[in-house]
Amino acid sequence: MTDSLHIIGSHEMGGAEKFFSRLLIALEERNHEVTAIVRPNSPLIGHLSDIHYMKVGMRNIWDVLSTIRIRQIILKIKPPVVQTYMGRATRLTRIPKKLPSIHVARLGGYYKVKGYYEHADAWVGNTRGLCDYLVSSGLPADRVYHIGNFVEQRPLPPPEQISETRRSLGIPEQAIVLFSLGRFNYKKGFEDLIQAFKMVSAHVKTGELYLVVAGDGPLKRQLHSLADELGLNDSIVWIGWQNDPGLFYALADIFVCPSRIETMGNVILEAWAYGLPVLATRTPGALELIEDGTNGLLCPLNDPKGLAGKLQELLRAGKTVWRELGARGLESLQKDFSRDAIVDKYLAMYEDLLTRKGRRQR
Repeated sequence: MTDSLHIIGSHEMGGAEKFFSRLLIALEERNHEVTAIVRPNSPLIGHLSDIHYMKVGMRNIWDVLSTIRIRQIILKIKPPVVQTYMGRATRLTRIPKKLPSIHVARLGGYYKVKGYYEHADAWVGNTRGLCDYLVSSGLPADRVYHIGNFVEQRPLPPPEQISETRRSLGIPEQAIVLFSLGRFNYKKGFEDLIQAFKMVSAHVKTGELYLVVAGDGPLKRQLHSLADELGLNDSIVWIGWQNDPGLFYALADIFVCPSRIETMGNVILEAWAYGLPVLATRTPGALELIEDGTNGLLCPLNDPKGLAGKLQELLRAGKTVWRELGARGLESLQKDFSRDAIVDKYLAMYEDLLTRKGRRQR
């Protein structure tokens, strides 16, 4: 019997998709049986371990055939809970009225509610600010749940593997390494990071400071050109998209999140999992995660000069301060964003909806 059916319609692998796979695997390990619906050829398939999954086209939000197919699957397996992720899967999912199955829509951004999410029975926002937005958009507050994300803590790679990776990237053993990753689009602010890195590099000797960037996306050519124009080709290392960036977190000294728009900030949690000090822009997500000067540092949005100033401040503070910030970040992760804490909240929500509230009366 399937305890919950999880549906996601994206075709790329990003933070939401990684969380999707982590959550399903964690639920299964708690003896909560899950089934997934993903798109054909979805990169998620390789990350679902032994999770049972089915494929549905979900080509766009108007895909009537996919709506019918999803409905057929729900009618066949009759899951107590159907959880959808983001707009496409949520809009295409319509639970037949004769079934008691509860539709939970999980959001990771400030998306348009009307026409996409309002037909669900309950909603999950991964930040308090997002939950407030959902309530202000007209959704009933007693069915909006704040449940954050979690990332896995993993053992550090062996020192020799880290050293070998540094050598393969052309980074001297004693050089300081900044690390950042994400999709190369406007929201992630990599232009700001490159310009800030140029300002900071002017104050250090050649070969003492490197920026490692993992990612891919529509601005790839533009970002590479900007680095070339600024004469940074010898100190910025582009490593492409990394499905498992753990080794690069491990070899870094500081993690930088330069986003212009960020609802949550999974990469901050990932950096904390490796004990890294984090410098992040003041996005809504970072403001909820980071207490400035305690478990990380915050700097202005869309402001290369401000980012450079905070980065220089952090570099001057030295490794003792870096270790302290990283340790407190790890404490924050373990306290509020551990696997057990988040899975407990999801299971409690399912129980609450099934035993106390049931389906909404439409």
